[in-house]
Amino acid sequence: MRLLDRYLLSNFFVPFSLCFGGFLGIWLVFDLSGNVQDFLSAQASFKFIVYFYLTQLPQTMLLCLPVGLLLALLFAMSKMSRSNEIIAMLTAGRSLARLLAPLILAGVLISGVSLALNYKLAPHAEAMRKRLLWELGQTRKKSGDKQKTVEGQLFRNRVDYRTWFVSSMPMKPNNKATLHGLHIMQQDAEGNVLVKWYARRATYNETTKTWLLTQGKTVKLDRDGNIVSDTPFSMLQLDGWSENPWRIGSTTFEAQSLSVAELRDYLHYNADFPEAALAAYKTHLQNRWALPWQCLAVVFFAAPLGIVYSRRGMLSGVAGAIFCFAAMLFLNALMMALGKGSRIPPVVAAWSPTLLFLLLGMGLLYCKATNRDLPKLSQLLRFR
Repeated sequence: MRLLDRYLLSNFFVPFSLCFGGFLGIWLVFDLSGNVQDFLSAQASFKFIVYFYLTQLPQTMLLCLPVGLLLALLFAMSKMSRSNEIIAMLTAGRSLARLLAPLILAGVLISGVSLALNYKLAPHAEAMRKRLLWELGQTRKKSGDKQKTVEGQLFRNRVDYRTWFVSSMPMKPNNKATLHGLHIMQQDAEGNVLVKWYARRATYNETTKTWLLTQGKTVKLDRDGNIVSDTPFSMLQLDGWSENPWRIGSTTFEAQSLSVAELRDYLHYNADFPEAALAAYKTHLQNRWALPWQCLAVVFFAAPLGIVYSRRGMLSGVAGAIFCFAAMLFLNALMMALGKGSRIPPVVAAWSPTLLFLLLGMGLLYCKATNRDLPKLSQLLRFR
């Protein structure tokens, strides 16, 4: 790495660290002031409070990274522009693209960090927050009762024509979870009920893909709905079924709280759902990959706007960069809402804001590198 590259990165990372750390500190103070009464009334330990905020840190970092990146770039570029350092570097034979290369690399690295956070940790943060706050109000209960349960879970397997009703199951079950109070109904393609199973409990063996029902009965019916047989059982093993506890409980999952792997599983196991019901999950899956690259888009439009060759244009460049960032956030929220509502394809909803502002940034960089005037809003309105 050349001396000039190290100098640029040092001018960038110092304000970036201060901005990023400052936003985290502000968030911590405001959130702690809102939850301090709950912590005190429940006599929460210091260990619990630290664990609570560590679980929230990935989601907050994901929000603070692009904002800190924007402000750090504007500060560093404006400072170097005021002292004519940018002009000196350009007159020494460096192109603007080569000059900004280490900052673009930093944007790629920060996007990679955001991508890692958005894969699993950040989506789980809000669900973990709700669970921990719920546990905070249940401190008098036994530790085994701390996990929230779903009462009256209904699941429909449209491919195999089976309907499950579960009286009680964990909120987010794994495949080793125990289901209580089951009523399973098997139908044929015409909707005729063929068999019903009633059981007090059910467990799933993930290795053999089998269900074990305990303390129940099997009721067989003919096509007219008449009972043919009613056979009680203490234990009954059922093979070849595609359902598992995670799939049965997945109908209660919120798309924004699922990781990439969980979104893929949801779409795989529930592929028979209507397209409108899956739109939110497909959109969030694409957004898990697209959202982190907004950090790179910030570099492309903030760096050119932060470089000015006169003091008069400094304020307009900073204002333009902040306006672009706000527009990108607004467009992302709008496109996500359209995608979740099945108005536009999920890929378009998730990727279009990032790609649009990335192309905008490349255009601004080209104008700045070729010493062209940046287009003004009044000029753009003439060609509408």
